[in-house]
Order: sequence, then C-alpha cells, then structure tokens
Amino acid sequence: MQIYLLRHGIAEDAAPGHPDSERALTSEGKEKLRRVMKRARAAGVSLSLMLSSPYKRAVETADIAADVLGYKGKILRTKALVPNASPHDTWDEIRACQDESAILLASHEPLMSSLAAMLLNSPSLAIDMKKAALVRVDCESIAAHPRCILKWMMVPAVAE
Repeated sequence: MQIYLLRHGIAEDAAPGHPDSERALTSEGKEKLRRVMKRARAAGVSLSLMLSSPYKRAVETADIAADVLGYKGKILRTKALVPNASPHDTWDEIRACQDESAILLASHEPLMSSLAAMLLNSPSLAIDMKKAALVRVDCESIAAHPRCILKWMMVPAVAE
C-alpha cells in the first residue's frame, strides 16, 4: 500500500471567537498546494482512497488534491486525522482500509510528522512537515505495528 501524507496548505489566522476547525486556506496556500499536487500528478500519483480531517482547511486541501490528481471517489472525513489525534488511531484507520492500493491522508501538524515517524518505525524521528508538504511511504503489509519505507517527500519550495 502506498500512503500519502498531505499537510494542509497555508490557512488564515484564527479569528477571535471562531473555532480553529473553521480556518480556511489562503489564496497563497491554495496556490502552493496546487503546485505540489501538479508535481505529484506528474510523478504518477494515483489514489484509490482519500481520507481527510473534518477541519475546513484539511477538507479544502483534500478537495484541491482530488481535483488536481483526478480522483473521482468520495473523500471520507475522519476524526482520526484532527491535529492532536493519536498516530496509533490513525494507523487503525489505515488498517481498516487495507484492501486499498494508495491512500492519501489530508491532515495537520503535529499528527502528520508523528505519524510519518511511526510508519517508519522511528517514533523519535523529527520530520519537518511544511504546509502543503506531501510524503509517500510504502507498506508491504498492514500489520499491527507499521514498518513502512520512505519513498519521497515534496515541499512547495521544490515544486516550482
């Protein structure tokens, strides 16, 4: 299984009295995200499933990714992808989809970097997941404890 970890793009600042979950992507955030996703498409990324945090900026990120990659399936929202979710709960969510060939997860920090480290069997590994960064890891088996291989990481600065 190919697993793509996509951190949401640049989002607007929190407005007083408004929940963090309602922050939307900025136009700059959308543009940088589109650049990354166009590079991913050029690299042959093809998805069988997309999962997203229910937060607005992650849903918008997943929508842009689906549009650029030509993904026609449904984007499933799950609380296992909110910012402070447990990587173990997210792994359980991935394992429930083990028949899929390629899954994209649209989410947030600190979950994305801690999930990447867990998938690579290196929980203390520090990963700098920039906004709109896309990481690909491959897992040959979907066992109770993940053992995946890092294939690549793309950030907006290299997707010019």
